[in-house]
Amino acid sequence: MEKALVERLEAAVARLEAVAASGASAARDFGGASASSDPAILAYDDFLAEAFGRLNAAAEKIGGTVLEATSVLAEAFAVAKDLLILAKQYPKPASMANAQDFLKPLNDTIAKATAMTEGRRPDYFNHMKSVADSLHALAWVAFLGKGCGMSFPTAHVEESWQMAEFYNNKVLVEYKNKDADHVEWAKALKELYTPGLRDYIKKYYPLGPVWGPAGCAPPKAAAPTPKAPAAKGPPPPAAPSAPLFSTDKSPKSSQPKQGMSAVFQEIGGGKDVTSGLRKVTDDMKAKNRADRSGVVTSSAAAPAPAKTSRAGTFASKTGTPKLELQMGRKWVVENQVGRKDLAIDECDSKQSIYIYGCKDSVLQVNGKVNNITVDKCTKFGIVFKDVVAAFEVVNCNGVEVQCQGTAPTISIDNTAGCQLYLNKESLGASITSAKSSEMNVLVPSDETDGDWVEHPLPQQYIHFFQDGQFTTSPVSHSGA
Repeated sequence: MEKALVERLEAAVARLEAVAASGASAARDFGGASASSDPAILAYDDFLAEAFGRLNAAAEKIGGTVLEATSVLAEAFAVAKDLLILAKQYPKPASMANAQDFLKPLNDTIAKATAMTEGRRPDYFNHMKSVADSLHALAWVAFLGKGCGMSFPTAHVEESWQMAEFYNNKVLVEYKNKDADHVEWAKALKELYTPGLRDYIKKYYPLGPVWGPAGCAPPKAAAPTPKAPAAKGPPPPAAPSAPLFSTDKSPKSSQPKQGMSAVFQEIGGGKDVTSGLRKVTDDMKAKNRADRSGVVTSSAAAPAPAKTSRAGTFASKTGTPKLELQMGRKWVVENQVGRKDLAIDECDSKQSIYIYGCKDSVLQVNGKVNNITVDKCTKFGIVFKDVVAAFEVVNCNGVEVQCQGTAPTISIDNTAGCQLYLNKESLGASITSAKSSEMNVLVPSDETDGDWVEHPLPQQYIHFFQDGQFTTSPVSHSGA
């Protein structure tokens, strides 16, 4: 498996290095000048050869899904270069909607990278998320000018990298002083975009791709990424014989009306529209019915078992509960519901803990571990002693966390409701939050022993433009 990934990545890099030859061939097919003589394309090759050489070397040492994600990254940059070559053969699209077919190969590659981060959280999630989010920077090839809805190309690359840098920094923090290959990979990924891609665009394409003349026809050759023949669909519906809202009389107006038109026709025609209604007798009135007296009887409570049955059906959709050590390195706690006595006792600093899909449960970790991740849990509580790298909460709702020892880094991502208890030893922890709300940190009081002081973490910020740059500060609310 790993050997196949290496071969796939080498093929992608080889494709980048051979761009001059392929560009020349494509240009001859379209009747244009040789792309190999284009200084911008030659510079693109040199830039990628250097950047991917470093990134590829680190990915091969790590292997696994990191190598696979790096292969998709190389493929996306190769597709972006193909689009730069083909753009000179296309007239500039009038709008983003008209450019969708041209950009489809790049969109498909970005979707492939995004799919690697979906579903159950995989190993090296932060690496793959960094790649998937960073690939949005390549959308700069769709820049059509001011007013197209995008920032200028260099600014777009910087903005896209800021979105990916959150996860890239997690890689740096997690593997600092632990694994130099992961640190090297994260640094190489950052330099690929900033300053790499940003400076390249600034020099050669500051206003976006170079398009063909306005009157030229799109090339009839195949797109850079071959498309599978689409299945023949049903013929389009026939056009209506008359406008939907027409004031002209037509033969169809004499036909009987249907739906609400018929209702309004009857009302307007003066017909007795109540002639078909049933008469309500005295015994049918609610005040005279014994079963509407307002007293709850045993028969009224009879439908309760149906509700229990429904709850049982919902519970059956939950996956199999797990609490096990896998391959001696990773504790997996999954799909635990209503368990308040979960515990992990025999653990060491080389092991990690991954908690997924738990509800209304409490886990106690009695030992020092490398890192802990809580993913997609609801009303979940965890008590732990020490972590070497980081503690993470992601995609959760209503969790309580208590650290009884030390934790250098605590991360809260896409979570609604998090109560974090820190002891005196863990007050030096670095807390990072993103897309989260209702976060509170409780620390021991200096004045009274045993009491906790609550500190809410801000989730709203205000931005001011001062001295040529934006300054950001949390919003403070004052009141009685």
